[in-house]
Amino acid sequence: MNRKFGALALAALLAALTLTACGGSAKGDTAAASPSGSMDYAYEMEGGYGGGEDFGGLFYGPQEPEAASPDEGETNAGEDRLANAKMIYSASIEAQTMEFDTCAADLETLVEQTGGYLEYASVHSYGDGYRSGSYTARIPAARFTLFLKSVGDIAHVTWQEKSSENISEAYYDLESRLTTQRTKMERLQALLARAENMEDIITIESAIAETEYQIEQLTGSLRHYDALVDFSTIQIQLREVARLSDVETTPPSFSTRLSAAFSGGLVNFGDILQWIAIFAAYNWIWLLVLAGIVLIAVRTARRRAERQAGPSPEEERQGFSLGRKKRKDAKKPDDKQPKD
Repeated sequence: MNRKFGALALAALLAALTLTACGGSAKGDTAAASPSGSMDYAYEMEGGYGGGEDFGGLFYGPQEPEAASPDEGETNAGEDRLANAKMIYSASIEAQTMEFDTCAADLETLVEQTGGYLEYASVHSYGDGYRSGSYTARIPAARFTLFLKSVGDIAHVTWQEKSSENISEAYYDLESRLTTQRTKMERLQALLARAENMEDIITIESAIAETEYQIEQLTGSLRHYDALVDFSTIQIQLREVARLSDVETTPPSFSTRLSAAFSGGLVNFGDILQWIAIFAAYNWIWLLVLAGIVLIAVRTARRRAERQAGPSPEEERQGFSLGRKKRKDAKKPDDKQPKD
């Protein structure tokens, strides 16, 4: 009888521990069980339990949080939020350069000097002879702004966007849940050390395995957050161009804009002609095949249209004259008939 009652009490304790771990609260555990004679593992640690006392780390009574003074709370509230905030910084940059090799090398050097690393790097070369590079740089959050300013010194930045995300609530929630799971693990290990019944040992070991899994998941999530918080993510698109885009510091006049429009139109027209010539040089065989197919299709369509339209008026006149001639020739006898 005592063994059955002890098993029931142990199951109730494990259920209370599970509910405590799922709560994820930083205030501590408040699970309680009914004191009975066979509750060996909980009550004999400190000889009983009552409100507001700690029993070997297994039970906690209700505790009132210490109230901070109004002056201290008002003064340090904003500073504490900024100091303990978990921020994720990210940015995207599009830049141009006329010397691609030198600029790409300077960019890699800048990443190393700021204490970061290149997570991804790729260089593409197109048919026009110009290259384009895509980079993903991980830079320490403390040097995020410095890196953005330094990129403008080694390349011509045409577009830049930066953003930040505050993950403090999610981060500290995970941290609190991890603390709770670790506390639960310590209690389960203490129970396992004192367990004598095989059924109780199997139950506790199963709960320990589940708790270990939760701890591993929460630890991995925190490590991922730490990596995003400690190192900002910056996407860089670097393009090689023949001339850099103009950046006007003052509004141009109408004549300047009109002249720029004419010159820009001529430049664009020349670029299009160059692109067409390069495309034709790469695909001249396919263009010849396509021209032959189009020629055959046009001739076939023309012949079909002529058949459907019938003979032309000139052909009809020629055919009528030929018919009359044939009829006249038919009336003339070939040989003279003998007279009777």
